[in-house]
Amino acid sequence: MLKRRITLAVAATGAAALVAVAGCGSTGSTASGAVPIQAKLAAAEVLEQAAQKTQEVTSYTVDGVVDVTHPQEGTGKVQGRMVYQSKPQLAADLTLDTANFGGQSLPGGARAVLQGDNVYVKVETLNKVLGATKPWIKIPVSEGGAEAKQFLDQVQRFDLANVTKLVTASQNVKQVGTESVSGVDTTHYGGTFPVDTAVAQLPAEEQAQAKEHLAELQNVTFDIWVGSDGLPRKLTMSGEEKGGKFNANLFFKGFNEPVSIAAPPADQVGDLPRN
Repeated sequence: MLKRRITLAVAATGAAALVAVAGCGSTGSTASGAVPIQAKLAAAEVLEQAAQKTQEVTSYTVDGVVDVTHPQEGTGKVQGRMVYQSKPQLAADLTLDTANFGGQSLPGGARAVLQGDNVYVKVETLNKVLGATKPWIKIPVSEGGAEAKQFLDQVQRFDLANVTKLVTASQNVKQVGTESVSGVDTTHYGGTFPVDTAVAQLPAEEQAQAKEHLAELQNVTFDIWVGSDGLPRKLTMSGEEKGGKFNANLFFKGFNEPVSIAAPPADQVGDLPRN
């Protein structure tokens, strides 16, 4: 049972690391109705406008790499991508190519799909520990306990609007220059934001979890690359406190484009073993 819990924790942590520190793409398409940013806007105004524009986004894809260092647990790295939609219902398809923490890793990576009322998880190591006979394990959100609840919470927090809202707390943001990000012309802004002030701008139900993941940090350094449509194409965040460090690089694309997030074929899905 202990080994099972450790493996489940590694899988859940891998998902969480990718989607939680984000601020959580590659070429992004322009969202419908996009209005070019006026060149004379102050940097802080651009971020405010970006936060408003992201509220119109209902689907996107993000590619990310997150490196973390913990004084007791060691180093870790997560690399993967996620397809996300909020309408007509919340759904997500997360693939982790690399996930390792403190000497533990997931050989072959991992994949998790949130679709309807279920989370479907495909992790080779997890299947071996549980003795599963099918490649995918289905965890009903309502019955799946802490593992399913954690994944759902992380996906719900991976909201582009909330992520962009964090950086609007910066009091020192400035324009760095203009750059091309995966073929898209963008304006580069950089600065820092105080964690407490940034978290306070999120919806009340999101604040406790966000603060937990950034608990040891006082300030976060960020860089954000914003397209002419007001939407972020790239975001980097880093922080260090009490020996702990994190560095996240995220690329956004496919804003408001149709996505297909489906449950795995039924004959490849088994239930979560109870013993």
